[in-house]
Amino acid sequence: MSLATLGLSDNILKALKEKGYESATPIQKALIPVMFTRRDIMAGAQTGTGKTAGFSLPILQELSKNFVEGKHYPKAVIIVPTRELAKQVHASIEAYGKYLPLKSIVLFGGANLTSQANKLRKGVDIIIATSGRLLEHIGQKNLNLDSVDYLVLDEADTILDMGFVHEVGKILEHLPERRQNILISATLTGSVKRLAERILEKPRLIEVDSMGTSAHSVEQIVYPVEKEKKLELLSYLIGSRNYKRVLVFVRKKEVADEVAKELNLSGLNTSVIHGGKSSGERSRALEGFKEEKIRVLVATDIAARGLDIPLLAVVINYDIPHVTGDYIHRIGRTGRAGAKGLAITLISPTEMVALKDVERLMGKSLPQEKLEGYAPKVIVIQKGARKNKNEHKNTDGAFGKKKKKSVLVPKSKKRKITKRDAFKAYDAAKPKVDKKEKRNRRKK
Repeated sequence: MSLATLGLSDNILKALKEKGYESATPIQKALIPVMFTRRDIMAGAQTGTGKTAGFSLPILQELSKNFVEGKHYPKAVIIVPTRELAKQVHASIEAYGKYLPLKSIVLFGGANLTSQANKLRKGVDIIIATSGRLLEHIGQKNLNLDSVDYLVLDEADTILDMGFVHEVGKILEHLPERRQNILISATLTGSVKRLAERILEKPRLIEVDSMGTSAHSVEQIVYPVEKEKKLELLSYLIGSRNYKRVLVFVRKKEVADEVAKELNLSGLNTSVIHGGKSSGERSRALEGFKEEKIRVLVATDIAARGLDIPLLAVVINYDIPHVTGDYIHRIGRTGRAGAKGLAITLISPTEMVALKDVERLMGKSLPQEKLEGYAPKVIVIQKGARKNKNEHKNTDGAFGKKKKKSVLVPKSKKRKITKRDAFKAYDAAKPKVDKKEKRNRRKK
């Protein structure tokens, strides 16, 4: 279906054409007409499916239709979980509204608060913000949200996972009751639905694909590997297969730094982004990666949420994410806009339980390929009673070895030596005398 058939204005279609967008994606075909009805919406859509355009285009259209010259004040608020996603959504809205009189602003932590406040005072129509920074501006009375017509929670599952739901609740207190609410999530979990019940009123449910399925254009493969050889295998895969741009996901920022250091020592130009990096460092690393000055970008889930990297062909999961649903977000960085992508996962023996959780979420088993020299040794499990008293059960969990309680067997106490024992020893050492001989001696 063409975007021109969805009731969008000529100015918006002109901007979309310049971006190379002419056909509507499934989520856009489902979401845009419902947005025009002003009903509350709960939409489930995977990353990379065009959902940003799905909710932002109708907002731009309606705000520009009712715009009064010189009257710039907050009419739409879009809340996102991370600064990277905030920047991405803002860039998209700026591009889509290129020929419209509307003003937008992006607010996130780590940037200059005073500079943002000055821009807010000059007047804006659309605010894209992380919840924490938006609350700061509300607290300093830098903006008034009484006239907001649209509230969008983008990637609501991540907002919940990162613990921002309480901040969202405080923001709701400053919004008018009459508004259109849109909740977008890659996975419609129970917690997301409970959040929807709190915010939305009789929402229209839109699900383009069944949640937990990845884009059909992404090939997924798992490589079993000894934990100690993960770094070596990661370097081997990137180098031997000549991957030009690779996004590597890890769970912890300490691991991210270690992986980046080792890859650089291997001759692979690598940078890293995580929560411990400043906004400037993260921006420079991301821009260098997009411009192909950096070959490998290592990122944690929090830092990488919402990254939009055109033509990214390969994503490698160095480990399984803590939150199983984040696997979908990770592999969604590749295979975007219908392009083909490859998602590789490195699995150590202690992560097999976590892999099963991912496969349950995906609704299928992921293909595995063993590489000689890296795959774990096959451990033959002995059935029946253990013959070796020192042999222990394999109690490894999803993320490592469980602590074993050592059972101490009390040793038998040594009896205290007394004088009586000394006399007994003395008597035992004396030469034995025959009883008859003893009696004869007494008679004499």
